[in-house]
Amino acid sequence: MSHLVLVGLMGAGKTTVGRRCAERLDRPFVDTDDLAVVLAGRPFAELWAEGETTFRAWERRAVAEIAKSPVPHVIACGGGVVLDPDNRRVLRDHGVVVWLRARTDTLTARVGDGAGRPLLAGNPRGALARLEEVRAPSYEGAAHAIVDVDGTTIDEATDAVLAAFAATEAAP
Repeated sequence: MSHLVLVGLMGAGKTTVGRRCAERLDRPFVDTDDLAVVLAGRPFAELWAEGETTFRAWERRAVAEIAKSPVPHVIACGGGVVLDPDNRRVLRDHGVVVWLRARTDTLTARVGDGAGRPLLAGNPRGALARLEEVRAPSYEGAAHAIVDVDGTTIDEATDAVLAAFAATEAAP
C-alpha cells in the first residue's frame, strides 16, 4: 500500500482534505511542514527566519523520513516541497501524488491576508499568481493525478482525491 500524498499551493486544501482522507482511509495524517518543525526542534517562524534554504533542508529530511515509513500515511506537503527534484522522486516512488489544483482567485479567497504565510506577505494574490507560474510544472511533474478543487466542498474534494488515489493504486 502506498502513501497518499497531496501537493499544491497554499489554500488548495491539502491539510483539510488530507485530514478527511486520513479519517476515511483510517491512516495517520502528517503535514511535512509540521514534521520539519518537529525534526528541527524549533518553531516554523524561527526556522523560516534562518532562511528559506534552511527550511527547505529540514523539509527534505521530513519528506525522506515519512516516505520510508512502512505504515501508509496521508501526507500533506508544504507548497514548495515539489521544487526539489529529489522530493518529487521520493514522493512518487513511495506514494500516489495528487495535485490539488485551484485558480488564483480561489486560493486568494482561502488564504485571506496571508497572515502566517511569509511568502504571501504584502500581496497574497500577486504572490500566489507568481508561485503558480513557477511551481505548476513541478506539481505536474510530481503528480500521478490532478484534482481541481475550485467550487468544491471539502467532501467533494475528498471524494475526488480518494477516487484518484484508488484508480492510480489499482493501475498496473
